[in-house]
Formats: sequence, structure tokens, C-alpha cells
Amino acid sequence: MTETIATTVSWQEKGKPQQAVWQSEANTAPPKNIQIADDTTSAKDAYKLICEGTAFLYKGDFQNAKQMLQAITRKFDIKPIKSAENLTQAFHQHRARQIQRANITNKILIELNHGSCDLKRASDVKEAVTGALIVNAKLDKVPAKMVLSLRELLGMVGAHEWRKKGVPVDALPANIHAHYGVYSPIRGEYLDLINTTSLGNAKTAFDIGTGTGVIAAILVTRGIKAVIATDNNLRALNCAADNVEKLNLKSYITIEQANLFPSGHKKADLIVCNPPWLPAKANAPIEHAIYDPNSAMLKGFLNGVKAHLNEDGEAWLILSDLAEHLGLRTPEELQKWIADAGLTVVEKLDIAPKHAKSSDQSDPLYAARVKEITSLYRLKI
Repeated sequence: MTETIATTVSWQEKGKPQQAVWQSEANTAPPKNIQIADDTTSAKDAYKLICEGTAFLYKGDFQNAKQMLQAITRKFDIKPIKSAENLTQAFHQHRARQIQRANITNKILIELNHGSCDLKRASDVKEAVTGALIVNAKLDKVPAKMVLSLRELLGMVGAHEWRKKGVPVDALPANIHAHYGVYSPIRGEYLDLINTTSLGNAKTAFDIGTGTGVIAAILVTRGIKAVIATDNNLRALNCAADNVEKLNLKSYITIEQANLFPSGHKKADLIVCNPPWLPAKANAPIEHAIYDPNSAMLKGFLNGVKAHLNEDGEAWLILSDLAEHLGLRTPEELQKWIADAGLTVVEKLDIAPKHAKSSDQSDPLYAARVKEITSLYRLKI
């Protein structure tokens, strides 16, 4: 269990000082200047003050708080976007805008009491908050008085609903359920590659960076009966264990907390890794599933394969070439990292993306997304 967050946030309400535990998934500092907002506060006035650094703790109707958040989000989104000289610049501008958008929209705050919201017409959020903060081992208990951004609270509620529903995976007999803070396998093309690539004579496997456990589950379903699934994120480990149990695969899959490879000198016939695809800074915990600063996980995986792969075994690297289209990595760099790790590519299997952004021409990165290919590299020593 990680240590309980001790950071507090303070404000004045009806002339009296107030204090509560400050909750921020992205570990941002609590706002220093907080005003009380209610149903008479206009989004126009709030937006102006928010841009100057003021946060608003909403004390009116919960649905009106959501409407204010939506209005402030629209005001930010209509700001003109600078034209970029190339896709690399477009990417960095897009990331900067995402960060700025989050900074603005996270300044509408909500107070919770023992995980519940007492505002009029408020949703029942306690189960979602508990699932996000306790079940996933972030806090020992939900604080009696806690303040967080409305945007983060709605994220918890949305993730809770998705967790209950789950994501269908063609290769599995049941849905995969992603916990709050764990990236959901909604992009299925890479799973199609894993489900159709020949396993050869592999009998044991490692799933490096397992996340929801979906890859480990597919490997077992395909016939590999001894899989070690690793991750260094407690939420991911809990999520993977939950999915493995739901799929009745506990006797075949071992979940282990590790930075990349299992502990000791274990080896496997097959080592699979689907690292984050873009070498850029992650600004929130869940973004570590998308962004791999300095390609650290990718390089760490490649450099560790030789020590953990059985003779005549294979390592499967699942990677998109979006970073190459964005100018964040060159094809030559990837090939060099593979060669420097003492590995060779015996086959490269490609699949085109199916997700909505690949056909969304309004996306600032559309010119890169439309060319994107996801590949499974079959690597041998």
C-alpha cells in the first residue's frame, strides 16, 4: 500500500478557514487562490479568473457545476491553434495545448465527504471514488473531507462505468475490465497481431508491462500454459489479477511486480512487450501507457531480451510507427537499438489502425495518424 497523501488544500468560506485533503491524480500542487462558486457564477467571469490562476470550489447544483465545466472547456477549445511548420512541431504544440487545457479545466473543484458529494442533484460517486483510490491501492481510506477537480471526479465515474462494462476482445471468451488509471485495450489491432502470429513451439512466456493482463490472457487462450505477467504499477497489477481471475486463468498466469523482466534469472520461450509508442514526457500517470520518455522502456526491453530468452525462443515487440511519422524517432534508430541489443528481426507483421482518430481529419496530427502502421517484430538472438 502506498502512503496516504498528506497534502491539504485551504480556503475561506463564509468568513471561516476551511481545510481538506487535496487529491490530484497528476500530483499537481493544490491551488493557492480558491473562490466559492455557485449557480449564480457565470462561466465567462469564472474563465477569466481561472486563466489568471484562481480556482473555484463549487457549492451549488452538481449538474450546474458540470455545465460550467463544459462551458469553460468550450471557451478554451475555441482559442485559435497556431499553424505548425511540420508534424514534429504540431505534436509539441498539441501536447502543450493539452497540458494548458488540463490546467484550466482542473480549476473547477468539488468537495467530497467520506467519498460522497453532498451537492444538490449530485450523482452517487462513492463507489467510483473508492474504486479509484482504495481498490487500486493509492489510499488506505477515503478521507473524511477531500477536494479534487470536478474533471478528475468525472473521470473516476466514467472509468467506473467502463470497468463494469468491460471491453470485448475477439480472442477472449469474456470482456477485459480496465481499472481507473489503467489503459484500456480499446485499440484492438495489436491484439489481432498477437492472436494470429505463429507461436512455434513456445510453452512458456513473459508479458512485459501487462497492464490489464490482456496479452497474457490471449497467450494462454492460444495454448501457452505458463505465463509470467509483469508490471511496476500497482493499479495495473491489481487490474491484471482481477481479469485473470474473471477469466479463470489463475493456474496459468503469474502476476509479478517488476521493472520489465521477472526477478531472478528466469527465461521463457516467448517474451512479449507492447511498450508506450511515443518517446515523450508523460504528464499524468495514465499517460505512461502512451508516452515513453527517452524510449527508456523500449530500450530496456530490447537490451534485456538476451538474458531472459531461451535458446531458439522469440521476442515479440509490438510498436506503432506513429513516432516516426511525427519525427520523434527514425526507422534507423529503432533498427540500431535492435542490433545493439544483439537481436535480429526475422519477420515484421503489419496492421493498419482501426481507431476513430485515424480517420478524423480535424485531428491536428491527422497527417501522421493516417499513415500509421502497427507492427509486430519477431526478434531472435
